[in-house]
Order: sequence, then structure tokens, then C-alpha cells
Amino acid sequence: MKNIKNLFFAVSAFIVTGVSFAQNNILNARTAAEIGDESIEQIYAKADGPMAYEYVNDRDAIFQKKVWEVLPLDQRQNLVYYFPLEETIDRKPLWNVLKDAVMTKKITEVYDDDTFKRKLDLKELESKFVRTDTAEAGKEQYMLEGTIDRQYIYDVVIRPTDVKEYRIMGMWFLDRNAGELKYRLLGLAPVVTDLATKGTEFEQAVPLFWIFFPDAREILYNTYAFNEKNSALQTNYDFLFNARKFAGTIYKTDNVYGDRNISEYVRENAMMQLLEAERIKESIRDFEDDLWNY
Repeated sequence: MKNIKNLFFAVSAFIVTGVSFAQNNILNARTAAEIGDESIEQIYAKADGPMAYEYVNDRDAIFQKKVWEVLPLDQRQNLVYYFPLEETIDRKPLWNVLKDAVMTKKITEVYDDDTFKRKLDLKELESKFVRTDTAEAGKEQYMLEGTIDRQYIYDVVIRPTDVKEYRIMGMWFLDRNAGELKYRLLGLAPVVTDLATKGTEFEQAVPLFWIFFPDAREILYNTYAFNEKNSALQTNYDFLFNARKFAGTIYKTDNVYGDRNISEYVRENAMMQLLEAERIKESIRDFEDDLWNY
């Protein structure tokens, strides 16, 4: 019994030691500037990067279903993808992580829509993040004098508070070798307040861009999310997304009609749209269950 207890405490100590570096050196910092410095353990842990997706032979995937889901950020389970709204000493909003990675070309697989056919260049992306506008006083000055003082020109930018939801696209498939249903995340899109309508009474939310998810895994793996139950046990966003640690609702699936949205064939009835999303989810689960019913 004593040996079992010693083993338990040893394993517990190992686990705590393995995750304590998630605090980004805050306990060992001698100056505020050292907060955020990576420890040796953290460098070793990040060296291998995210766990690589296993190779899937097309002949081994005997069932596939592509689905699009929406992750509303006003749901409690999804708050980890929304907060903090401002950067802290050791964390920053997921929106800032994606934006910074896109603008520094750490994420390059950025597309106009979920077909992943037309890539966006930096100039196009910059126009999506900021809009230059003129105050009413500046417009009046231009009408009278033909010039506008710099004080009347300002920038409208997308902030973390403007992110309303995230949309993801992934593939459910049945691996006959493993004999189980698996999920592979393929796309991620932030849905934000449209710059053209921001600040008006007619604000609308639009998908800003689509990221091919495998290209973003390295960045998401190196970015920690907050654990409200125990901040010493932080985990990364790559794990959260791949483990489906979110509350999502299906809004589209691949179909003969050109992958149309549920709202296109179930109109003006939110309850029926939700039931249709649940029907699609159950049809995927039932396929795996029926496979083993002889």
C-alpha cells in the first residue's frame, strides 16, 4: 500500500512539473521583463510540435461526411476562444494570435472562402483588418476648403470584441483499420463585424477569411488557453480544437445541392433548423453504430 502511495505522489509530481511551465516563467522571473521567457522544459516540449495527423489511405476511409459548424462565442463552453479581450502578461486573445500569425506569414494558407481556391495576399488581408474613415467635421472641411486635416482622419480596426463566432469545417470518416469514427479539422474562420458597417446601426457579421487548419496547428500548439479550474494546467488551442472542446452547431454539410446551408432549405424556422442539424449529427453517429449491428 505504501509503495502505491509513493508511486501516486511521484506520478502527480511529474504531471505538475510537466505542466507548470505553462505559467511562462512567472514564478521564476527576477524582473518583469523575464515574464514570458521559455524554460528549458517548455523549449523541449515545443520542439516536437503538435502531434502529426496520421496518414489515411483513401481506401481505408469507407465513410466520409464533411460538415461545417458554427461556434457562438456567447456560449459558456466557447468563452475560452473569446477571452481575454486584451493581452495580459502571459496570454492574448485567439483573434490576436491568428491576426498576428497571418500578418507575419507564420500562417500562409489563408483563403477567401471555404473552397480554399483563392489565396489572400497581405494587401488584401490588411484591407480586411482596418478601414480608414473621415469624421463628419472632416467631410465638411473638404466641402468648404478642398482639404482635410489629419485630425479628422481615423482608422476603424477589427478588435477581439468584434469577433462574434468562429466557423469550422471538418471531415468525419470511418477508418476501417481502426474500426472507429474519426474527425479531421480542415478549416477555421473568424466571423467578425463587417468593417463597412462597423459603428453604424446596421452592423453585420461576416466570415473574414478561411484558414486551412493544418497550416495553423503550429501556432495554435504554441498558444495556451486559460483553464478556469486550474490555471497551472493550461492547454493549447490545437488540442482544444482537435479534441472538439467546444459547443458547435452544424449549419452546412456536403450534399447533392452544392453544399447548401441548412437555412437555405429550412427557412425562417430556427427550431427546425436546429433539429435538422441534430438529424445530420445523429445520421453520422448511426452509421458507425449500424456498422457493428449484424
